[in-house]
Amino acid sequence: MLPRPGPAEMPGARRAAGVRRPHPQPPEEPPAREEQDLLLAAAYVSDAQYNRNIPFETSPQAIRLYCFYNHWTMQAATYFFICIDLSLALFEEPALFPLPFLATSIVEVLCLTAFLGRLVHFAKVTPQMVFWKDTKNICIMLTIVLTLIDLIVYGSLEAVNIRSVRWSRALRPVFLINFPESRQIRRAFRSIRNTLPDILYVFLLFLFSVLMFSLMALKLFGDRGLKTVEGSPYFTNILDIAFELYVLVTTANSPDVMMPAYDFNGWYSLYFITYIIINTYVFLSVFLAVVYNNYRKHLKNEIRKLAYLKRHKMIEAFNLLKVQVGTEFVVKEAQWRRLAKVVAPDISSSHLELLLRVSDEGQKGHVDKMNFLRLADLLNIQVVTINIKRHPLEAWMPRVYQSSASLLVQRMVRHRVFVWVYDVIILVNAIFIALDERNPFISYAEWLFLSLYIIEILLKLYTYEPRSYFGRRQFWNWFDVLIIIAALVATVANTTIQSARKYSSQQILDIVLILRILRLLRVIVSIERFRVIVTTLINIGPAMLTFGGLVLVVYYVFAIIGMEAFHSKVQFFDPNFTAPDALVCGNPALKDSAFARNRYCKNNFNDLASAFILLMELTVVNHFVLLAGGFALVTHQAAKLYFVGFHIVVVILIVNIFIAFILEAFFVAYSLEKSEVETAIEKKIQELGVGIQEEAVQDGKLVDNMDTRDSGFSEDDGDNKRKALKGLYFRIASKKYRTVDALLQQMFESEIAPEDEGPPLDEILNFSPSDICPKNPSFENSA
Repeated sequence: MLPRPGPAEMPGARRAAGVRRPHPQPPEEPPAREEQDLLLAAAYVSDAQYNRNIPFETSPQAIRLYCFYNHWTMQAATYFFICIDLSLALFEEPALFPLPFLATSIVEVLCLTAFLGRLVHFAKVTPQMVFWKDTKNICIMLTIVLTLIDLIVYGSLEAVNIRSVRWSRALRPVFLINFPESRQIRRAFRSIRNTLPDILYVFLLFLFSVLMFSLMALKLFGDRGLKTVEGSPYFTNILDIAFELYVLVTTANSPDVMMPAYDFNGWYSLYFITYIIINTYVFLSVFLAVVYNNYRKHLKNEIRKLAYLKRHKMIEAFNLLKVQVGTEFVVKEAQWRRLAKVVAPDISSSHLELLLRVSDEGQKGHVDKMNFLRLADLLNIQVVTINIKRHPLEAWMPRVYQSSASLLVQRMVRHRVFVWVYDVIILVNAIFIALDERNPFISYAEWLFLSLYIIEILLKLYTYEPRSYFGRRQFWNWFDVLIIIAALVATVANTTIQSARKYSSQQILDIVLILRILRLLRVIVSIERFRVIVTTLINIGPAMLTFGGLVLVVYYVFAIIGMEAFHSKVQFFDPNFTAPDALVCGNPALKDSAFARNRYCKNNFNDLASAFILLMELTVVNHFVLLAGGFALVTHQAAKLYFVGFHIVVVILIVNIFIAFILEAFFVAYSLEKSEVETAIEKKIQELGVGIQEEAVQDGKLVDNMDTRDSGFSEDDGDNKRKALKGLYFRIASKKYRTVDALLQQMFESEIAPEDEGPPLDEILNFSPSDICPKNPSFENSA
């Protein structure tokens, strides 16, 4: 959170758009004005750094409120109450853990109060016209009001023992979607909304094709007296035919749906083959193509908007702090330092000095406009500060540690061949794991492998400084040691139990085997092509969580609707229960049905957890007809529309958008290059002679003995500067932690000329995919 201005800064303010208030304020003292401008510039730079686009008032009080609004504690509290609000469905009827209505209603009112407080806080920092024009705020307020009305009505009816429907529960994901913190989920929903107009025409054509084939099936098979396996008439009702053929597109009922006709005449198989080719392979492929094309188009538009908004924010910050030196406007070095410390209060002095050296290339004592505009990018690039440390053995017994034999051992451990040898050992160990554990030779061999792994760790601890070996970023070192220690403890425990001849613990033996198998992960990371794939998966991991949030919203809404429509219609009984109701899942309508015969009773909507599991089964589409048919039998045939609607929304829309995102992510990751800013930082690091390459610290290896340490730069040049930096090194953090959105934005920003200030703010906010945007082969090929 940015520091607060003093009391002297309170008078005088400007609005976010730079417009003066109607009533002029008394003149401020220069230090107060300078401090206020610094805080406002810091807010702009912070917004540019995190790609926030929230218009805010620029009075000192509003800036303090805005910084507090963006503080991580406030965001964490908001997500906490959202999670509590969503999880109430676990405790409300039909409940997995039933609680009284009074208890759940009190918790929900508390959550609504927190949401209202967050909204009021947002209204305090945002201009009123902007606040009331924002549909997100209107949606939140409307949802709060509707939820309170539903609570009052439901509670009143519950008091007189009249059961009603809690329809407002399906609105709870509105809070997750519409708060500013969830802009990534909103972007995913915008992708769906923007895709709908184009996909609608394809979908209508697809439905026309299904209806055409349904009419053909009615005429071909309706009057032939064919029967299904259950003995019901085959293809005699146009609605049933349309449903069966729609499901056939997913292949969930293939070849079952074809068999009565195929048994009657083999030539009828041509009808189903033609249908599958046209609708499954052609139309579904067109769906993916349309979704992917629109996703690319709108994603590029979003990234273009973000890039120009970021440039606009940085220009606003520069205009607040600039002073004229000669013929150009610049920001003084002292002011630049203060700004960077306010935006990133945890930045170390050495890191700050490095960024200043990059921004003030000629050591002129000021930062020009072009370099100032890169500040947000500089702060976003993680620079690892490394302090070279001596090994404790070198201090305790230097002659022994620096002897020729000791140095030979250290060179061997640092050599790439050492890693290869242990990769081979792991693979050989995997072969032994697959063999019979009861063979004494195999059992003794496992002790040998375990000893080799312990020797590996001891050799690395001898070669590398222990605190560096167990550094925060040395994941694979921690992984190796913990796996080996756990395997050693479990193996000793299992051997002790067996030697006591009391019993053999199969659970401990299973743990031992699993721990040994986990060692194979080391081999995957040591192979270059595998590492590219793993790195790409790590890159897209955060954004995959966005789609996880999107799926959660859709699942939650469909789960609440399903619970209200189908709860208690299907009951689960213990498999040993022999009562007649157990054979029909507690509902006589399911007698002799495939749903009951297959014992699908646990697939129900009797609580939120069961509903989510059932929706997951529907997403996979396996036995779609059986599940939908079972709930149609216990309610009405129109219930099938619920399951068809879920398939359209989740499988056709969301899954295709997710596939489009995965494709885009891999294209970007494979065409990854360093940004201009990263190149500048690395160049400066090498010029200062304090650079360590990223590749030198991958795969669990260490360059000498590293530790993070804060240290400042000397102001002198030449040898004095080198002496002050003795033992201190830097490198750009691993590329694998960059998000796909950041990579795409980086590509587009490379197309914007440094002197290009971009279009006006109103024009930026109204960008559309049809607008003309800069062309660059790298961006076009990767997006």
